Amino acid sequence: MKYKLSVTKGFASAHCLREYKGKCENMHGHNWKVRAAFCGSELDKTGMLIDFTDIKAHLDKIMYYLDHKFLNEIPPFDKINPTAENIAAYIFNELKKSETETAKVYEVEVWESETSSATVNNIISS
Repeated sequence: MKYKLSVTKGFASAHCLREYKGKCENMHGHNWKVRAAFCGSELDKTGMLIDFTDIKAHLDKIMYYLDHKFLNEIPPFDKINPTAENIAAYIFNELKKSETETAKVYEVEVWESETSSATVNNIISS
């Protein structure tokens, strides 16, 4: 059996897209929403894959780093474009540092608006 646990958090920040032809090349802000999911097949003795509190704590640290910032000025977005795709990948890679033996990061989805999101995951397709 596989289990997947998700936590949703948010942050507010500004960015501008380099080398983009359109209004998003200008500085603008978003109220970003982030859903992070962990998966695994083994539960601990309490019947948990990973404690929601632990996922929230790890995600809170990342949100604090991004919140109320001009993303283009903070690493790694001072070098790479702060697109929704790159933000999702950054959060995914940061969360990998909090994986346990049995709970692995499954995917991260980042919404820049109510209707637009980017997802990165570790699903291997053949």
